[in-house]
Amino acid sequence: MHEMSLCEGIRRIVDQAAAAPDIARVTRVRLEIGRFAGVEKAALSFAWDVVMRGSKAEGAELLMIDLPGRATCFDCLRTVEIMDRLDPCPDCGGGRLLPEGGDEMRIRDMEVM
Repeated sequence: MHEMSLCEGIRRIVDQAAAAPDIARVTRVRLEIGRFAGVEKAALSFAWDVVMRGSKAEGAELLMIDLPGRATCFDCLRTVEIMDRLDPCPDCGGGRLLPEGGDEMRIRDMEVM
């Protein structure tokens, strides 16, 4: 389950960002997760609760924001949203697409007290 190691990486970032003495705790972290990132959200949510124990983010709410898959179509030269990497262009039906987004995962922001 690679979601556990993803949460460990997130914890390192959150710990570093919340290291200031005027921050008592982290109350919410919002993650942007691309459609093609290969992240199992239920497993990430479970790992979140386990990995954040003992940190300033223990008990913090984890909000996951879905990002669409994106690709450039070589037939119509548009950047389009796609549901699957092998989908045709939703605008022109062309099949020559270059995936350009949807595999990212990043911390969008976090709320602290």
